[in-house]
Parts: sequence; C-alpha cells; structure tokens
Amino acid sequence: MTIVPLTAELLAGLTRLITAVSARWVGGAPSDGFGAAPRVYFANHTSHLDTLVIWAALPRTLRQCTRPVAAADYWNQPGVRCWLATRVLNALLIDRSGRWGSRDSLRGLTAALDAGASLILFPEGTRGDGSEIGELRPGLYFVARQRPAVDLVPVRLQNLSRILPKGEVLPVPILGSAIFGAPLRLEPGEDRVAFLERARAALTDLGEPR
Repeated sequence: MTIVPLTAELLAGLTRLITAVSARWVGGAPSDGFGAAPRVYFANHTSHLDTLVIWAALPRTLRQCTRPVAAADYWNQPGVRCWLATRVLNALLIDRSGRWGSRDSLRGLTAALDAGASLILFPEGTRGDGSEIGELRPGLYFVARQRPAVDLVPVRLQNLSRILPKGEVLPVPILGSAIFGAPLRLEPGEDRVAFLERARAALTDLGEPR
C-alpha cells in the first residue's frame, strides 16, 4: 500500500476514533463496491470536521470514489492541508468568490459525476451551530437539474460544532452523529425554490427525535 491510500485509511480511522461520531443510514446504506452509481451527499455545515466525518463514514471502496467539494481559499494553502485535500481526499476545490451555479463552477462537479465519482456538498455555504438548517444556496439545485438521474442523499450532522467549536483546534470528547437519509431527486417541473425547500426539509426531518 502506497503512502496516499495508507494515509487515507489512517485518516478515516483517526476521524472515527477522535470524533466518536456514529453513522446511521435511515434510507438504506449504499452498496459497497466499485461501479456503484454516483451520489451527491449534501449536509448541514457546522464544523471543519464535517467533510472528514461524512467521508470516513462511507465504506472504503465508496470513499475511494467520493470527492468532497471544498473551498479553495481554505484548503488550497501550501503544506499538509493542501496535500490532504488534493491527494488524500481528492477534493474538488471551488472558488467561493465566484457565483455558485455558474457554468465554470458546475463543470467540475458534473464532470466528476460523469466519471463515476460521488460528491459531498454543503449547500448552506457557511457554518452554523447545527441547531437549525440555514437557507440552502442554489448550487445543489443546479447540480440536480444538470444530472436529474443522480441520487441526492441528505446527511444531518449533529454535535460536531461542539466537538470542534469554531476557532478551536483540539476536539472535545462529545458524542456526535451523522444520519444519512433516503435519497431524493429533482421532480419533473419542480422549480428551484420548491426543490431547495424540500431538500432543506429533508435535512431538518433527520434531526427530529426518532
């Protein structure tokens, strides 16, 4: 095993160990194997741990073909952070100064899906405390409109903002969770506002007591 896949395995294991986040699949776990249909995992954004937690919760073969969509201004910095993002996580780095949904910003996402990769998105665009879901930006809708046959899987992250509070570098030993919901797709004739409200409701519902 070479350095990149070895680092990926160590990073996934370390993430699960440090965060102690439990993953639960409400809508059924995906098949574990190469050639599985690409998906878009979209989640609420509460912590710098969010990407790692979702990525580490996936079976190994799915991790290897899942690409987080991340902010270039944060991850594309010289050093270990950039190496982890581009080599280990194989992230798609997006320029946040541009307009979400523009042709340039979508081209990389749709190309990755067409190549068989799944994506991890945070459509709120900014971090919250996890108590409620913020308004979703239109990027998720544009991806769904361009690739309507791709399953969109809501993921509700809970307590990650307390495990790694904003401005902190050391995690706090608090239990968290990542709840994967039932996939949804853009419905025929569904407009942007209706779709984003339905996607937001799917995230909200996953946070309700069960």
